[in-house]
Amino acid sequence: MKRINVIGTSGSGKSHFSYLLAQKLGIQYIEMDALFWLPNWEQLETEEFLSLLKAHLEKEAWVLDGNQSKTNSLKWQYVDTIIWLDYSFFHTFKQILIRSFKRSTSKQEIWAGTGNRESFRRNFLSSESVILWMLQNYWKTKRKYAKLFASESLNGIQLVHLTSPKKAKLFLENA
Repeated sequence: MKRINVIGTSGSGKSHFSYLLAQKLGIQYIEMDALFWLPNWEQLETEEFLSLLKAHLEKEAWVLDGNQSKTNSLKWQYVDTIIWLDYSFFHTFKQILIRSFKRSTSKQEIWAGTGNRESFRRNFLSSESVILWMLQNYWKTKRKYAKLFASESLNGIQLVHLTSPKKAKLFLENA
C-alpha cells in the first residue's frame, strides 16, 4: 500500500481516517476537498483541479481522501488500494450532525487559506447543507461503491471494505 484512495459517503470520516493512515504509514496525506475549494466556497475549474490533482498523484506514496466521480479515471490510474468506509446510515448521520454542529460553533477555517467556515445557517438551514447532501446521496453512494467493488473493472487494485468504525480502527492498528 503506497497509493491509497479512501472513499465513502459524506460524513463517513474519510478525512480523519485518511490522515491517521498517512501518519501511520509515514506518507503524504492529500485532502481532495482542500485542493478543490477556493475562498468564498468557489470551486476550482475542472481542468485546473484535475491538473493539480495529477501533480499530487504522480508522487511516490500518498493517502488521498475523496470521492468526486469526475476524478475516478485519473486517480485510479495511480492507486494500488481503495478503502471504502461503508458505515451504517445511522452512524454516518450521527457523525455528520456532530461534525456540523462542532464546525458551526467553532467557526474554524476548514481548509487553510480559503477562509471557508461552516455556519449554523449553512449546515442546518441551507440547500448547500452537507447534512442535506448526505441524506440525498447516502444510498446512491452506497449502491455505486457496492457495484464498483463487485465489478472486475479495477483489476490489480486492492479493495478494502470497512463496514464499522471498529473494523477501521483495527485496520489502522495493523497497517
